[in-house]
Amino acid sequence: MKEVKVEIIETDPPCACCRAAMKAVEKVAEKLKQVGIMVNIRKINIMSKETVQKYGVLVPPAIAINNTVKFMERVPNPDEIEKLIKEVAR
Repeated sequence: MKEVKVEIIETDPPCACCRAAMKAVEKVAEKLKQVGIMVNIRKINIMSKETVQKYGVLVPPAIAINNTVKFMERVPNPDEIEKLIKEVAR
């Protein structure tokens, strides 16, 4: 099984957009599990010094896949997320 790391960069507590981003990633993770791709989801606080230094993201939500920010300042649809995860998992 291939493993892909997805980080949801969000506020604490999460805003409505951050919650929607998490829900979209969880939906994709469940679907991809069926085809042998394990999505490891982690929430990280956008205000932490480490997050700012690592990603430079200042406006949530953002989604990083395998340590690269792929979406910022918007909630992507599940199809967009799935496509990128599959590309990374190849």
